[in-house]
Amino acid sequence: MLVAVDREGSRTLGRQIEDQLRNAIRDCALHPGSRLPSTRDLARELGVSRPIVVDAYAQLAGEGYLELRAGARPRVTGCAGQSRPPAANPLEPVTEPRYDFRPGSPDLASFPRSAWLRSVREALAGMRESDFGYTERTGSAGLRLALRDYLGRVRGVVADADRVVVTSGWCQGRTLLCHALVSLGARRIAIEDPCHDEVRLSCASAGLEMVPVPVDDEGLRVDALERTAVDAVLVTPAHQYPMGSVMSGARRGALLEWLRRHQAIAIEDDYDAEFRYDRAPVGALQGMAPERIVYAGTASKTLAPAMRLGWLVVPPRLLGPVQWQQRQADFGVPRIEQHAFADFLSRGELDRHLRRMRARYRARRDALVEALSDTLPEVRVHGIRAGLHVTIQLGEDDRGRVIRDEAARRGVALTALSDYYLDRSGDSSMLLLGYARCTEEVIRAGVRELAAAVRAARR
Repeated sequence: MLVAVDREGSRTLGRQIEDQLRNAIRDCALHPGSRLPSTRDLARELGVSRPIVVDAYAQLAGEGYLELRAGARPRVTGCAGQSRPPAANPLEPVTEPRYDFRPGSPDLASFPRSAWLRSVREALAGMRESDFGYTERTGSAGLRLALRDYLGRVRGVVADADRVVVTSGWCQGRTLLCHALVSLGARRIAIEDPCHDEVRLSCASAGLEMVPVPVDDEGLRVDALERTAVDAVLVTPAHQYPMGSVMSGARRGALLEWLRRHQAIAIEDDYDAEFRYDRAPVGALQGMAPERIVYAGTASKTLAPAMRLGWLVVPPRLLGPVQWQQRQADFGVPRIEQHAFADFLSRGELDRHLRRMRARYRARRDALVEALSDTLPEVRVHGIRAGLHVTIQLGEDDRGRVIRDEAARRGVALTALSDYYLDRSGDSSMLLLGYARCTEEVIRAGVRELAAAVRAARR
């Protein structure tokens, strides 16, 4: 407690304690509901006899500032004489929608708690004393080796462990890359249009000028990229976000040729490539030009955003600037979690989790497409059978934002594709529906409510 007593002061020790606590409650430094130390603990902390604190608490309780109960710590109740009203409680629970189709998150209820707990125990048991210090700022050696092996085996990524940089998620990785590019003289970066709005924030914060490049059913339009005069390009070739297309072989070849001809850098965001339901996923683009392409991955879509783990495989020319940017940003990702994730990868737990989740997500996607066909037969589903969301197109006269707002009033949360374009002046008829967190029963009920929202918006 921020309470102090002055034994040379004119007021008694008990009165000093009363005054300080009373003022703290009136000024809302102590909020209603806050717990205070027991009389024994506060007396020990202040070096006074316990009866002094007992009397001070009793006086404050009599004035209505505290609630005293036998066997419980005193609780602040506040009173009508407070000099200013207490601030709104920022920890109030957020009301969740009845049907949550917002994209971007996996099934959080399916997080493999037991397997992860075992990995944490193994990590703590095996960590050396030095592992708990300010070491390995760009990632623990064990995790970088495990990622090198996993990414090479599953995604065809070509890299040495010393080119792997561990980050606190893709958001930090993207920011580090943008600042590193600027430090090397880059001024303009091409981004897919549409793309995630956080991509724009990272580019803008680094001072990069963004040049939108359209996408279609074959991915990024490389012919449009040719006309941009940019220094770098950020792409999602395995599963374009948010349209859901995969970059065709011809487009991949054209992009690689453009990179070589312009001596440019590509950033490959491989956010959910492990989730492909109609065939094996295509390999990472990075494996075809590792000296020109940064590979970026994350545990946020495969496991949970709370993991706060991401990784970059960086070409040699960018490695030094990225590492320098990370040293300026922080002291690295929490190391206990890194050691645990290295164990989790090495024991094959991520492979087992992905096998389970692929079957589950495939069933949920099928249920969503079937429910849309039954209730909104005019809907067209875009993209490949992959990932954690679908992009749908309604009628030509429908407006995504209008439908989104009407759906929200009915307890259905979703996003409109218009919000992902660099120029947000228009409002297309396309919506994004995430299905990872919904069971098949919830999906069917939610789609029925969505159909009602569409009809209401049309009226």
